Amino acid sequence: MSLGRSSLVISLPKNWLQLTELNKGDVVSFAIQRDRSLVVYPGSRKKSDNKEITIHVAQNDEQALISRRIVGCYLNGYSGIRLISQNIFSMQQRKWIRNIAGVLYMRIMESDAKSIYMQALIDESKASLEQAIERMRLISLSMCEDAFTALKNNNIDLAKSVFSMVADADHFTFFILRLLRNAAQNSVLANELHVDPLDCMDHETLVDSMEYAAHSAADLARQITLQGEEEKIPNEICELLSTAGALAVDMYTKAINTFFSKDDQTAVEILKNQQKIEALDADIALQAFTIKQKNARLARMICSIRENIKKIADSAADIAKISINRAFKASH
Repeated sequence: MSLGRSSLVISLPKNWLQLTELNKGDVVSFAIQRDRSLVVYPGSRKKSDNKEITIHVAQNDEQALISRRIVGCYLNGYSGIRLISQNIFSMQQRKWIRNIAGVLYMRIMESDAKSIYMQALIDESKASLEQAIERMRLISLSMCEDAFTALKNNNIDLAKSVFSMVADADHFTFFILRLLRNAAQNSVLANELHVDPLDCMDHETLVDSMEYAAHSAADLARQITLQGEEEKIPNEICELLSTAGALAVDMYTKAINTFFSKDDQTAVEILKNQQKIEALDADIALQAFTIKQKNARLARMICSIRENIKKIADSAADIAKISINRAFKASH
């Protein structure tokens, strides 16, 4: 139908209005696709779908199995998770369930000998993907920087602080991945988060890499806390580790920036810096295995720190690669 001199008006199908529970006066939005088609999105859903699921737990189920099942349900958008024991939950199983509930920011609402019900506390429709990723960036970067400061200054307390931040990094990782998985299946949520399916894939790679860097920094910090008076890393090796660590953190910082700026030139430079990391790693390895004291435990500690530096650099490289791909993403 014509409206005025230049506008055309179309009606929305009744079945679609009923499906989306839209009424007169409600807000909708639209997006132009690559093929020039126009997609109409309903506004925010008036009520969120509280999906629930039941998980049956055997008496001999171990921590890894129970935890991964709960995480899998959480990532797939379930707001309520009920765990039913075939007999009764052991004290150890209850401890595992409470720990993973804490990491996921889920609250245990009901609990008895044979049943535990937990519920997610955060409403995805009110969440900000941008803010969550920024907080994850700050946490992971802080962990990396503080880990190498602790290494350089042999600061055991700072190293312990870095190691204690793993739970915070895990929380944001799981929350962001839950958002992205839901957005990939829910066009309304994707529109509210300003992402399309390809963006979801790219952001998932980013979050996985940030989590990998955070865990590498935490493991590196844990190695520092294992040093004793007779097992202190020699100064010359510590300097090489600090130099390699500073380069890895610089790569990581720049890589995250390139993800959003889509600066492919800087991304390529980051990939080239991997060769510098490899060269420094070879020097560290040579000196680690020629320590005069021939201390095997100290050599293992140095090798572990080396490996974690390479992991942080690898995280930066993975982010840089996806940044290059994003730089050439076709616009809508």
